[in-house]
Amino acid sequence: MSVEIEIKKKLGAFRLQVYFKSSSRRIGILGASGCGKSVTLRSIAGVERPDSGRILVDGRVMFDSERHIDIKPQKRSIGYLFQNYALFPTMTVAENIEAGIKGTNGQKKERAVQMMERFQLTELRDRLPGQLSGGQQQRTALARIMAYEPDMILLDEPFSALDDSLKERLQQELWELLSDYPGIVILVSHSRDEIYRFCRDLVIMDQGHAVCQDETETLFRAPRYVRAAQLTGCKNITAFRRLDAHHAIAPGWGLLLETKREIPADATHLGIRAHDFVPLWESGSLQIQEGRQAPVNSLLVQVKSMARLPFEDRYYLHGSAKEEEICWFLQRDMQQAVKTKGMPRWLMAPEEALLYLKERQ
Repeated sequence: MSVEIEIKKKLGAFRLQVYFKSSSRRIGILGASGCGKSVTLRSIAGVERPDSGRILVDGRVMFDSERHIDIKPQKRSIGYLFQNYALFPTMTVAENIEAGIKGTNGQKKERAVQMMERFQLTELRDRLPGQLSGGQQQRTALARIMAYEPDMILLDEPFSALDDSLKERLQQELWELLSDYPGIVILVSHSRDEIYRFCRDLVIMDQGHAVCQDETETLFRAPRYVRAAQLTGCKNITAFRRLDAHHAIAPGWGLLLETKREIPADATHLGIRAHDFVPLWESGSLQIQEGRQAPVNSLLVQVKSMARLPFEDRYYLHGSAKEEEICWFLQRDMQQAVKTKGMPRWLMAPEEALLYLKERQ
């Protein structure tokens, strides 16, 4: 199965111009609010009509502006799970599920019974949506979608309105329900944890454009672009200057790099995730950095502020440039070392943890 999206859409001052292609059955679209994720999803579903472009699902043309093809939403065989689940408030669980099924009344009722059994809703069949918990509403909405066996399911921020404790439970529950679904699932979210947990392929969007696309694990490990790094959770990004193939300087951090692998010639920014710094209490081999000696690939620890959380301590450090801040997140396994030895003098950036980034494609 595959999906190929190439669409343009103007909405007031906003411009959507997105392209991506994937053969994965589990695709994520990650981006901040207002970047065009939901418009892209609505265009795939047929709820929104692009100004131009084409939409193909498993080789079937859903939309093609040049060929004047625009399949109606109800004929696209696409299930759309909205943020609020969009259940009919005056209809029972059974009636909501039956509403998504074609056939005779007998066929509808038989299929609805099957879905209620599968999604553990049999005892709730006569309840209205307002009498259901968030998880029960979600199961009802998904049962309604699955009842007519769509080729694709679109999930639009399905957990955004839930508190953290309920969210994690429903995430696991939803994915267990979808584990044997053979079609394509596209999950739109601004949560990198949801995307990483559920999606094999990832599209990162920013300001109406697809910044990059790859396997999810690959993009988290090597995001390639500044905005992609930010959206995948990298807290520390700074401009840097390449001196030669194995040396570079990041003035904002007061960091001089010396690497074994070659530094990409087209990289403009350097990133490192807040958990990846290694504390150094002893100097080891020294190099000159901005007129002072420091260990290789290390920056001086100058604490500006600190926040203690249940499972980690977060330190916010001064960079060499006053406007630059460096985040160091210290997890539980390292907290005792700091308590015993005191604050380290330097933080070392391991070469394998460095992210070399470009501004945009």
